[in-house]
Amino acid sequence: MKSSTSFRRAALAAVVLAGTAGALSSCQDFLDLEATALNTTEYTFSTVAGATAAVIGAYDPLSGDQVYGTRVSMYYPYDSDELIGSAGPNDGARRGIARYTALPNNTEITNPWNQLYQGVERTNICIQQIPQMALYTSGSAADTAALHRLHGEALTLRAQYLFELVRNWGNVPVQYTPSVSGQDFNLPNVDRNETLTRLLADLLLAEKLVPWRSRAGVANERITKGAVKGLRARIALFRGGYYPNSLTGQMERAPDYLDFYRLARQECADLLANRAEHTLNSSFTETFKSINELRPEAAHEIMFEVGMATATNQSGSKLGYYNGPRLNASPIYGSTQGAVTIAPPYFYAFDSTDTRRDITITTYSIPSTNFQTGVNLNSVTDGKFRRDWHIPPVPGTVNYLDYNWPILRFADVLLMFAETENELSGPTAAAQNALLEVRTRAFGGNRARATATLAQGSFSLGSKADFFTALTNERYLEFGSEAIRKYDLIRWNLFAAKIAEVKANIEKMAKGEAPYQNVPLYMYYRTPAAGNVQWTRSFYRPSPTPNTAPAGTVRVNWRQAITAQYVADTKPAGTAYTLGTTTATSAASGLAAEYVPGRGKELLPIPQSTISSDPALVQNFGY
Repeated sequence: MKSSTSFRRAALAAVVLAGTAGALSSCQDFLDLEATALNTTEYTFSTVAGATAAVIGAYDPLSGDQVYGTRVSMYYPYDSDELIGSAGPNDGARRGIARYTALPNNTEITNPWNQLYQGVERTNICIQQIPQMALYTSGSAADTAALHRLHGEALTLRAQYLFELVRNWGNVPVQYTPSVSGQDFNLPNVDRNETLTRLLADLLLAEKLVPWRSRAGVANERITKGAVKGLRARIALFRGGYYPNSLTGQMERAPDYLDFYRLARQECADLLANRAEHTLNSSFTETFKSINELRPEAAHEIMFEVGMATATNQSGSKLGYYNGPRLNASPIYGSTQGAVTIAPPYFYAFDSTDTRRDITITTYSIPSTNFQTGVNLNSVTDGKFRRDWHIPPVPGTVNYLDYNWPILRFADVLLMFAETENELSGPTAAAQNALLEVRTRAFGGNRARATATLAQGSFSLGSKADFFTALTNERYLEFGSEAIRKYDLIRWNLFAAKIAEVKANIEKMAKGEAPYQNVPLYMYYRTPAAGNVQWTRSFYRPSPTPNTAPAGTVRVNWRQAITAQYVADTKPAGTAYTLGTTTATSAASGLAAEYVPGRGKELLPIPQSTISSDPALVQNFGY
């Protein structure tokens, strides 16, 4: 839920848990605290105010560079068939993750791991202590309600931290009680299905403890019932989905998976029956403009988001600086890295009239002139988080725009419902209506157009298999750059196939082969006085012959930028690739260049420092 930043800033005053902050480096350390919290437990948990401060402190590790401020939101989900992480060969850091060559001593893996476990420990303290407070059962009605809510929030936060650990590392060590200072740890890997099943039970309890949004008081980023139910549906789908075996690297699925589809369907159905709490915003654009303009989103489509504040690496957010369109010393808008680019076929996955395309994808940069300039197809970036949308503008070089990170939107609830309904009962009218509600929004409310473009894209809702294919594509278009696609593909056991498909499509595009035969080699733009790029030709029609630039325009190499070198770099290092008369040798700097199916690289390696200090832990397959 969106808020003023007052709740978020209060976390910085929650010194009760300050001792848990800081980088940790071993298995013992990631659960062991020399913590102010443990030395002042009785005092902290003697009042509602103290318990509130403790839970605010438990929210805090969600934010900052190491978790949803950059690493977990922008490094871990890429490369995929939608977006490409920072271009370049393995650097032992973020590019090692993107190219699927990460090593256990990579600090971009170790530091987020440690901070996620800090979050687990903070929530463990709250979950243990709050129900033991006298006020929890014998306080005033207001105090009891407040403490029940805090207990439910802590259970949900722990579920989010552990879910993030499981979906990135698989069978991770889990402890559901606070650690004891000085304790020797010998924690084994816990089967991911066991962990996820426990989290689902915890969230069922949390549902009963937290209020609906409309009864929660001041709107802020605090967890409410809708968020709990939506997160429970998401985790249930992961529990029922495929996953890489941490010991063999092979994809597996538990035989009881349909039980978890039923659970997810019920949670989504409950949310669909409570549209007064959350619903789909009528405008896809407005949903993301609200984040960039730091204001509430009126429809409450955003159900669970991480609040960011302070413009620091501990609690701030680099969304819109690390990613989004590239800005170079613009006097008005400042500078960005623009490190995330699209996989070129992603642009052409969108129908030309789909309003999501130009929000999800940006075809411009802003140099020091403050005017937008067009970019080549290989330089197109993601766009849901943009520095130039910030109100007021942020000039200079500050890295932190403090955009909140949306963990869950109502659009996901609709599409999860459609997926589970189809899996359990086939493409019923309810399943079709849920999918088409999301798609119709993308076409300005025109359901006929939304349906017709499905058929034009060779998608059908008529059979269970066809509906599933359409559903996977709709999630592809709806959730670009929201850290969802990679994990969807894994739970569907489609990751290897889709990576191979997007690489094959990049080659087809470079050669001008179907379905990309009409993609123009060159595009032309004007930048009028308003400062926004105006493209003068269609992205969906080939360059005319002869190729003459319209008067007053600037040319960019559109499809022409997908060169032999670009294609070669999507292949393992040293691979030779020939396009026409040009032969290039791969530097393994492109999309998922070193990914090989069956090697277990869908999971990250457990940090070496943790493996070294915990003899019971086994490293993930392939590392």
